[in-house]
Amino acid sequence: MKRSSRKKQKVTKGMPSAVLLSIAIHAGLFLLAGTLVIFTVVKQKEVEFAPPKAVERPKMKLKKPKVKIKKSSKPKPTTRIVTKVQKASMPDIQLPEMSGVSEGLGGGVGGFDMMPNLDDVTIFGSGQSIGSDFVGTYYDSKLDRQGNTLSVDTEGFEWRALINKFLRRGWDTSVFARYYRSPKKLYATNFVIPVMLSSAAPAAFGADESIGALWMAHYKGQLVYKDDITFRFWGMADEFMAVRVNGELVLAFDWPWQQLDHAIIGNLWESDSADTRKYYMGNFLSVVGDWITLKAGEPLPMEVLIGDNGGVACFYLAVEVKGVEYPKNRQGGPILPAFKTSELSHDQLDMIYNEQPVEEICLTNGPVFRDYDLPAGTVTADAAEPSPSAEVTEAAEEKMRTWCLADGRTLEAEFVNVFGGKLVLKNAAGKTCKVPMRKLSAEDREYAELAHPPTLDINFLNTFTTVRFEGGFYDVTAWARPPEQRGHYGFQIKQTSPGEYNHKLHVEMFVVGQQRSRSNARYILLDHQETDFNPAKEPQRFYEFRSGREVVLQNYSIEYYGTDHGEKYIGHLIVVTDERGEVVAVESSKKWLLENMENLRKLSVGNYMDKTCTRTYPARPKSPHY
Repeated sequence: MKRSSRKKQKVTKGMPSAVLLSIAIHAGLFLLAGTLVIFTVVKQKEVEFAPPKAVERPKMKLKKPKVKIKKSSKPKPTTRIVTKVQKASMPDIQLPEMSGVSEGLGGGVGGFDMMPNLDDVTIFGSGQSIGSDFVGTYYDSKLDRQGNTLSVDTEGFEWRALINKFLRRGWDTSVFARYYRSPKKLYATNFVIPVMLSSAAPAAFGADESIGALWMAHYKGQLVYKDDITFRFWGMADEFMAVRVNGELVLAFDWPWQQLDHAIIGNLWESDSADTRKYYMGNFLSVVGDWITLKAGEPLPMEVLIGDNGGVACFYLAVEVKGVEYPKNRQGGPILPAFKTSELSHDQLDMIYNEQPVEEICLTNGPVFRDYDLPAGTVTADAAEPSPSAEVTEAAEEKMRTWCLADGRTLEAEFVNVFGGKLVLKNAAGKTCKVPMRKLSAEDREYAELAHPPTLDINFLNTFTTVRFEGGFYDVTAWARPPEQRGHYGFQIKQTSPGEYNHKLHVEMFVVGQQRSRSNARYILLDHQETDFNPAKEPQRFYEFRSGREVVLQNYSIEYYGTDHGEKYIGHLIVVTDERGEVVAVESSKKWLLENMENLRKLSVGNYMDKTCTRTYPARPKSPHY
């Protein structure tokens, strides 16, 4: 046992020596390699780059760009004609309030005054900033942050107390934190919203199915002008408006009726002008604000809060420049220019004029509150060219032509018809002959087919349903929302002639409406669609098309005006042209639409027009006060 034990100890003892020797050899090799690598790196010569010689360039004085960029997209229809592809539901999650973000960018980005995307223009603002606008946020005190219905005081006293709290706390938006806030922002360049349904506000901010009541819209931006100026605001609101400049309340209006008078403003502000509550704007007497002095190019922060308790809503913000004489209306009050930070486009004027009587406020003159002038000749929205569309060309062709047969022979003759698979021709002597289509050259076969278009039966489609709003808040007195006609236009085309027509046909559809209950009511383009089809490739030579644009037609009364508002369908025009641009079929419910088709093609959806299809402004409602 001891020998065995000693043997094990001997073997164990010898192993560290071999390992140690191996380690020493490897360490030496690693050291040598490391030395070589380090040596190589240290000794390697660094590449030197010689800079190029400086180039003398002429120095130019940089100028602030002041170009208005033209947009050629089609405008969105007015607030009375709503187009939708897919209806968005109320979001379940809201983003937190952002702070430290540019509020409308004040005077623009480097002076740029871009035109808004007219596909998203509403009377409460556009979906795209142009740089000199006020960014608006919509709140609904009937709903929590997730859009769930709250138990509310439908008389609106809690809503008024909420706004008063917001004002007293220095316009702190955290006061609205528990309520629904639309993720959609709008960018406003003016605050002229004539008397209309209060539901227009949530619809503009993307909450189309919401009740127009107990809502607030908070706008923030900068007040700036290119010259020294002293002015004051005039305002009116149904039900509430407040304007704050550089942290000071300069104008406020809440509905002056019995216990509601000053229910929102309290003792926070009072006008000191003798002209306050003397002249009508909208559906009540206007209030005059405090004088404001701006230094040239020096911006001041400005905020506007508007809100309504339901029924109809109305907001006006006008400007009186010190020392300027203004024309008088039949009340004897001044016709003041609207406050604006950009010239209003024809599309914006359409939306306002459709609801606003004359003599209340002027939209086309007065100061534009930005710190620069547009260069002469700048293209504005009114001068923008209409979207290009295919024009029907009348080809001046000789009746006599040279026909080429497949075997190389030619024939001078006039096209007469295609019958039974044969081409009917007439020569100079007046004699007719028939040539089988198969014997013609490929080019002449195509010519003959195009010259002999199919007979088409066109059927106009008008698929509309009545949408009613009932239950819940809709049943609250004065919150009722009138029914709407919603639907799509379209057409069906059937080839009724024999034979195969294997060529593309182009179809244009125009749908026209008219203002309701207005003297000299204007027409309006409700829809315009274009599509192509080939009869030979359609089952049973039958083609059906339905517009993807949902049109909403409204018919409602505003007691203040005593007239009906909205639009109604009055006619359509469907034109089919072939590959040459020749008209091959027409379906028209109004002769004057076909007679003025070229003018009609120049319009965009939502444009108002006269009976010559020339663009004009809508007929305006009549004020009950003058």
